[in-house]
Amino acid sequence: MSYVVVAGLGVSGTAAARALALGGERVIVVEERERPIPPELAGLGVEVRFGELALPAKTALVVTSPGWRPGHPLLVSAAAQGVEVIGEVELAWRLRSAESAPWLALTGTNGKTTAVRMLTSILTAAGHRPQAVGNVGVPIVEAVLSQDHDVLAVELSSFQLHWSSSLEPYAAALLNVAPDHIDWHGSFEEYARAKAKIFDGARVVVYNADDETSARLAASCGRGVGFTLGVPRAGQLGVVEDLLVDRAFVADPASSAEELAGLTDVRPFAPHNVANALAAAALARAFGVPADAVRRGLAAFTPDPHRIAHVATIGDVDYVDDSKATNPHAAGASLAAYRSIVWIAGGQLKGADVGDLVRRAAPRLRGAVLLGADRARIAEALARHAANVPVVDVPGQDTGVMDRVVTEAARLASPGDTVLLAPAGASLDMYPSYAARGEAFADAVRRLVVANA
Repeated sequence: MSYVVVAGLGVSGTAAARALALGGERVIVVEERERPIPPELAGLGVEVRFGELALPAKTALVVTSPGWRPGHPLLVSAAAQGVEVIGEVELAWRLRSAESAPWLALTGTNGKTTAVRMLTSILTAAGHRPQAVGNVGVPIVEAVLSQDHDVLAVELSSFQLHWSSSLEPYAAALLNVAPDHIDWHGSFEEYARAKAKIFDGARVVVYNADDETSARLAASCGRGVGFTLGVPRAGQLGVVEDLLVDRAFVADPASSAEELAGLTDVRPFAPHNVANALAAAALARAFGVPADAVRRGLAAFTPDPHRIAHVATIGDVDYVDDSKATNPHAAGASLAAYRSIVWIAGGQLKGADVGDLVRRAAPRLRGAVLLGADRARIAEALARHAANVPVVDVPGQDTGVMDRVVTEAARLASPGDTVLLAPAGASLDMYPSYAARGEAFADAVRRLVVANA
């Protein structure tokens, strides 16, 4: 009898193993490091092997966790033996029944979680029972097997899309594409190709008309609904004065438009967040959601922490936490939202270049404070493109680093400035997550408030 091998015992791997076992499959989970076996697998006959990289005999299918790279020896061995390798998302699609809820899917380098949560809020306002799944919320394979929703808002990462081949979402959106995870995919071209797979089976294609790569990838599909921060053309959603408007999902796109919401309904307000709102609105409109539900859903939306979150104002200087800006593209969007900035940056750049980011941001920068593993690379970019900007390097990995960072940023800031944590890098060199990094920043700012009281 053959086996299905699940690579990885994380959240998605556990969910996949459980779903397969409940469906009657013989399942072997392979995990590199020994760890507790999740209680969800108890009594299901799932075999767990720790530390083994060899492909088990009689393997018929491999379901890999998204963190496992294509070059992992077990996955390479599977490919060499002609064994299909898929991800948990692809497995979920194959386990769907004819009555399963439709998928409204989106991906992008940045903004995915915010846009999915906006979409969920809009769908709820329209009277639907949505569930956010995929790269956010519960594992998608769990959601597919439940009946607690009538539509799925699906956030997909490039890793998940790489291992998918037959998805057919009702509508699919690509928010933006910028260099990220190059160390995983091997090149920007492969990364972009993975993102574009979201369009392959979609009935409605939604793309960012202001993002060159997104527009190019959508054009290769021969169809699509664009969204733009400018005035929309027929077939697009966009902005007219202070309104979000729809010229795609209306009776006569050539000569009419429908008001969806006001810019004041988008929170927190920033240009890239308006783009997220337009993408969410486009997916909802493709699904038949009325315009008034878009406004009510956006107005009811509560942003997740560490996304351009205002922490405090001290001496007419605003302190803003955007720790979620873990790559240069996200940091660039954050920097574009403010006019005069003391920038806190650093972390793990994951192979990304920061030269263009610094060049574009230079006119807004009043100072920079750098921390983390790749701070020297950011310092080099600042020396090339913003030589007049004072830079403070804060070495160290200890818990007191962020206090020193915030103190130095406060010293550089003048009334009217924004001290902005938009690191442009991942956090794992110093913190267990971007959230922990953001909390460290917020705590340091609060201590500064007390010190200045």
